[in-house]
Amino acid sequence: MAKCSNKKPIKAGSCATKGTPIEWFEDMIDHCYDYAQAAKNAGKPIVGIMCEYAPRELIMAAGGVPVCLCGGSAKTIPAAEEHLPSNLCPLIKSTYGYHLLGTNPFLEMADLIVAETTCDGKKKMFELMEDSRSVYLMELTQKQDDPDAFEHWVIELRKLKSHMQSRFNVEITPDKINEAIEVMNRERRLRRTLAEFMKSDNPPITGRQLLKLKSIISGIPADLEQYESIISHLTNQSDTASLGSRVRVLLTGVPTVHGAERVIDIIEDIGGLVVCMENCTGLKPIIEEVEANAPDPIRALAEKYFRLHCSVMTRNTRRMDYLRKLAEEYRAECIIDLIWQACITYDIESYHVRKLSENVLNLPYLRIETDYSPSDSARIAMRVEALYETARNGSRSRNSAASE
Repeated sequence: MAKCSNKKPIKAGSCATKGTPIEWFEDMIDHCYDYAQAAKNAGKPIVGIMCEYAPRELIMAAGGVPVCLCGGSAKTIPAAEEHLPSNLCPLIKSTYGYHLLGTNPFLEMADLIVAETTCDGKKKMFELMEDSRSVYLMELTQKQDDPDAFEHWVIELRKLKSHMQSRFNVEITPDKINEAIEVMNRERRLRRTLAEFMKSDNPPITGRQLLKLKSIISGIPADLEQYESIISHLTNQSDTASLGSRVRVLLTGVPTVHGAERVIDIIEDIGGLVVCMENCTGLKPIIEEVEANAPDPIRALAEKYFRLHCSVMTRNTRRMDYLRKLAEEYRAECIIDLIWQACITYDIESYHVRKLSENVLNLPYLRIETDYSPSDSARIAMRVEALYETARNGSRSRNSAASE
């Protein structure tokens, strides 16, 4: 592979150079390992999470390092299927396979895993994991508009706070929580700013590159500096490869965790551009911030996290509201709904997403159900190409109507 010069601008779709922010995040796992190991050596607890509902600020206020443990490797799945059903979500199986094989260093150094009841598959997997690891389970009720449900969630966060105080022998003060809120709000703002570059007619980076600009550990100071650096770089960049002719894709559905980006690669390799990722690895967790310096920071955290529009919520109307808003802001030409095999809630909710896409937004829609195996890549590519042709025809029709 040809090397790039540090003196050249970062070009959309091109390789990044050593010393550039994009290169920094390409080495994200190594940086996170060094950060976590240094924290561990300093006596700080490593806390594993697998869901956006786990409040990172509370973990940080306990002096801990929150690490996302979601598995994205197909290689660990066979081991997991010795204990778990083969027709289970690949993300769950991959994560549990790492647990059995002991090959995820972040999981191995974790002092605590904060689990949640969002997904039945994960919930039962956590039961098996708990036989040999320290797991704390939060109960998330699933009626977002029910005041009693929210108050229950506030109590759950207070219980988590008490558990970590006892386990780690620390005091989690309001000041510490507010300090963590400030860090996480800053990270959210920076990542939103990066995402907003994709609103351009000719974005300076691809959706795949944007997906790289995140970390499995939140609040690392060096990451925040790199975010600011790349924002400055992209703002002032003039020499970029043209992406304006690609089909603008809004991607929704399940998270595309590190190592499981195959579908996004397919989408962009054949002429698409993922201008917006609504999912848990995209905009969803960073759209809203936590109220700063609130009188009760626990309630402020509860309000932000409970408002996440996940498919486990009944009814999940906020997702449809955000999809409508994001499709307009990012001028999507089609919607792709990614479903991991056996993810029942997202699979059923695809009915509502399709109705919204085709009947309200007048955008072509494609539902992709897959797992981590590359065996269906050619079939997915053919379906995506057909979607693009429909989208292009629709764009030509709209442009013709607008010119009349």
